[in-house]
Amino acid sequence: MGESQGAAVVNETDLRQILDHFSKTQYRARDGSSKVEGFERKCLALFAKDYKYSVILNSNGELCGHYPGKLVVLEYMLGTDGLLGERDHVESMYDVAKLREMMCRSRFARCRERFVMPVILCDGKHICRSATLSGGPEIYGRSGFNYFFSGGESAEPEDEETFTSLSRSPSTSSNDWPLFDRYRGQDIKLLKMLSVTTVCDLMLENKKVKFGVNVTSSEKVDKEHRYSDFCLLSLPYPGCEFFKDFRDNGFNGVNLFFDWSQDFVDADLSIPDRVATATGIDWHVYRSWDLVRITQNYLKLLLFLIKDGDSGVLVHCISGWDRTPLFISLLRLSLWADCKAHANLSAAEILYLTIAYDWLLFGHNLCDRLGKGEDVFFFCFNFLKHITSDDFSLIQRSRRHRASSRADSESCLEPMVLLDLEESRKHKLGSNSSLSSNISITSISSTSSPILTSVQDSSSKEETRNGDIHQTSNGAVRYNVPKSSIHRPESAKQTIIQSATSPVAVPRSCRRSSADMAKSTSSACGRPEHIPEESLRKQRLDQVRMEFNKIYSSVIGPRYAMEPSTGLGSVIGSLVTKVGLKGGRGQYV
Repeated sequence: MGESQGAAVVNETDLRQILDHFSKTQYRARDGSSKVEGFERKCLALFAKDYKYSVILNSNGELCGHYPGKLVVLEYMLGTDGLLGERDHVESMYDVAKLREMMCRSRFARCRERFVMPVILCDGKHICRSATLSGGPEIYGRSGFNYFFSGGESAEPEDEETFTSLSRSPSTSSNDWPLFDRYRGQDIKLLKMLSVTTVCDLMLENKKVKFGVNVTSSEKVDKEHRYSDFCLLSLPYPGCEFFKDFRDNGFNGVNLFFDWSQDFVDADLSIPDRVATATGIDWHVYRSWDLVRITQNYLKLLLFLIKDGDSGVLVHCISGWDRTPLFISLLRLSLWADCKAHANLSAAEILYLTIAYDWLLFGHNLCDRLGKGEDVFFFCFNFLKHITSDDFSLIQRSRRHRASSRADSESCLEPMVLLDLEESRKHKLGSNSSLSSNISITSISSTSSPILTSVQDSSSKEETRNGDIHQTSNGAVRYNVPKSSIHRPESAKQTIIQSATSPVAVPRSCRRSSADMAKSTSSACGRPEHIPEESLRKQRLDQVRMEFNKIYSSVIGPRYAMEPSTGLGSVIGSLVTKVGLKGGRGQYV
């Protein structure tokens, strides 16, 4: 199943083709086509370079309509040469039929039937993705629909052991516990089958409410405490709508702040005390972080859980196709840069794999997001410049150059597809449209405070409060900043404009070309002698970002030129010409 690391599976044409298709069509498993099948084949070939894996069929979307037709379960990593060893002759580590059956049984437990699915393997631990838990209307609606079309027979045989162990006396205010127990019990069994013990919830809400009805729930507010055996982390993170502000702010996440005072935001950040302390991050001030800082710190936290934990991790938001692929993709790329995953893939190959598998085949609707200006997809790859330092590495290295790593990342001139600061300034001064979003952009005082620790009696069943810090019964610390206490400057508009016109570091003349860099990073993780150990991660991530910017400018860039009302087309054309990605006749190269 393995391939030689020297055999390139994808090239630049492949990257252009998949991005072009992705930007026009949202993937649906039942709408199979030869083109999509080609994407899937390439993904399997890329997985095969580094892993022994099994495939679970979802050909017509019978498990989930927006999951890949071929679901890949990674079992173990091959050697760094990409060749199979003695373990190739060992039977699969999983009973694939049983695993598929468990996925089928548990799918109604989660929103849009997007059940828990392992997507990354690192040090024998699965990193999984899913949607959040379904609410009552969806559980009853989907199960009833399934019952009707199955001729009155349940497609999910009842598991008496699970049903009995989770059943409790129904509360006086609810009679829905039997069906909830059944499906959430199967969901828990699937998590345990995959050895997942930590759940990271990116929702801003405790429950998603539409028209006054709770349409989804989450593990952290399950009133029957079915998920009490798991380590539950609440990591509220802005939804895809906020990335319209990212676009309107010149595609710049620095000094771009989410408005936490909105009524629908009711989830507080909650992290186990031991984990919060070990990360060395002052989580108390999370609402004062800009988009770059909150993404950096959440990624550091996820990497810490992967490195120091002894079991798998689940990451999800609401539907699992915007914020979830953002962090799954960043995790895959970060681990690749450290040679902890996909070690035999080149920069172009890992870029193709994460676009195809993490984004397209798991249902991200890029066409819709581009139309609304919610550029969470672009943000993901542009953000790579903010995680090049060894602070995000799982490999222990010398810290002697860490202080300058961020400055180096910011000062290097690379082929960027979007706004330069001068053009951004002109655009913003000429239009107020970027400041009229429903989600306000605010500047928050980020005065630091000491790292908070709290030691409580674990046997306590009640929450104890200390100001705006809450110690929960499971040992987690919940940080709650009252909405009324969030500081805003008198003019948020002025803050944004000043941010867009602040001085920029001069690009270094010693920057190597992408072709030169490709020679030393396109193969496996063997480290050439002339590349310092601490710079390999940076060079690998820079190569991915540059490759992405190149294809994005040629495939997506021209579409901005067709939007004269936004003023973005001329800006992009000017910038792309400056960095040499556009030929003399207006052709992108």
